[in-house]
Amino acid sequence: MSKRIRYTDEPLGKLRVIPDFLPDPEQLAFREEGVKVTLALSRKSVEFFKEEAAKRGTQYQRMIRRLVDAYAQKYADPAARPAAKGTAAKGGRKAR
Repeated sequence: MSKRIRYTDEPLGKLRVIPDFLPDPEQLAFREEGVKVTLALSRKSVEFFKEEAAKRGTQYQRMIRRLVDAYAQKYADPAARPAAKGTAAKGGRKAR
């Protein structure tokens, strides 16, 4: 058994809200042509998608594919990508 985590009332520092761009499970339940790949996922993730797919009468693999497609669509536009640490927000050059 793992060690228990103790939570304290310490300040968290500077926080920022990240907009939620992931679709609801309902939006992941339609068919689209794809390419077959082999991918290892955690048991917990697969169980979640199987349960959600069963509720909606669809295949869990299809829902996972839609999730990946939504992520790819969101970040296909370079302007939508967050700047990596140590790089400038525009131009992609490393900060000095």
